[in-house]
Amino acid sequence: MQPLANITPIKPAGAIEVRNVGQIFKTTSQDVVALENVSLDVKPGRFVVLVGPSGCGKSTLLMMMAGLRQQTSGTITISGAPIPQPDPNRVGVVFQEASLFPWLTAEENVEFPLALRGVSKADRRAKAQDALQLVGLDGFGKRHPHELSGGMKQRVSIARGLVQDPPVLLMDEPFAALDEQTRMTMGDELLRIWAATGKTVVFVTHSLTEAVYLADEVIVMSPRPGRIVDHLQVSLPRPRTYEMLSGDAFGSLRDRIWRHIRKSA
Repeated sequence: MQPLANITPIKPAGAIEVRNVGQIFKTTSQDVVALENVSLDVKPGRFVVLVGPSGCGKSTLLMMMAGLRQQTSGTITISGAPIPQPDPNRVGVVFQEASLFPWLTAEENVEFPLALRGVSKADRRAKAQDALQLVGLDGFGKRHPHELSGGMKQRVSIARGLVQDPPVLLMDEPFAALDEQTRMTMGDELLRIWAATGKTVVFVTHSLTEAVYLADEVIVMSPRPGRIVDHLQVSLPRPRTYEMLSGDAFGSLRDRIWRHIRKSA
């Protein structure tokens, strides 16, 4: 029998481990250190938000978690395995822009990644319809992007990220282009989807209010080279409500993040 000390523990689906990660961009004039010695753990099913000043490497770190960019140093594992390239079975990605194909319907846009993998038309149509229903767009599958509002387009993008049912969903400022009212509504919708699916979510934003409102944990990063300077546990009860925004606990967390951002200005 193998000694217990030599058995590698199995990492549950959705676990993210980042260890001593650095990123250096090569330019013609000089090397740019974007990230330096970044380490963090995200437990399965947690909603984690990354915040920090512009240019601190939040999106770069997210893209490395997605397998869309390789780190210069350190390691990243998703569900216990490295992520050297995109793997839709483990990770879905939602970008700031919905990036929908204008000639395809909402349903066809959601189906697209399944079509690339050779999933049958019937199966991908059923999965796309389920995903659209989950994001509150049941009945809008035949609409083209120009027939949808900004918030609806972003719902389609989220459905596309969910359609292959990955345990991890990475979101890079997905609501940044929306007006404040729509942004708050979309935040509530995202929390509903997260609660229904149990996904591990890592979410990048510049909005401190959005960060505290959505998160279980907020990771605060420094200016370039990006490092982690604070890790807040958000113990506000769920479901979150708008009344919490004016509470002392909410304000204290937001102010703590702001003090870090202000130091870097």
